[in-house]
Amino acid sequence: MAHERDLQTDPPCHPRACAIQNCLTRNGFDEAKCTKYVDALYECCQAFYKKNGDEVTTVSCPKASLLRLKMEQRAKAKQ
Repeated sequence: MAHERDLQTDPPCHPRACAIQNCLTRNGFDEAKCTKYVDALYECCQAFYKKNGDEVTTVSCPKASLLRLKMEQRAKAKQ
């Protein structure tokens, strides 16, 4: 679940986006090793849109419609 402090950073969810970049750098840009960080960012972004509405944007998150699509694709891939 997104922590309130992640939503209050400027820009919102930025620490989680940075965590993805740090993981990728540490792991030779192997995305498969960083999925938990991507999931954490998407969770934060989902909370951001729930709190602020779909029309609001932040540079750390994909647009709301794209976020939902990506989350749906990730859920299907895990099945």
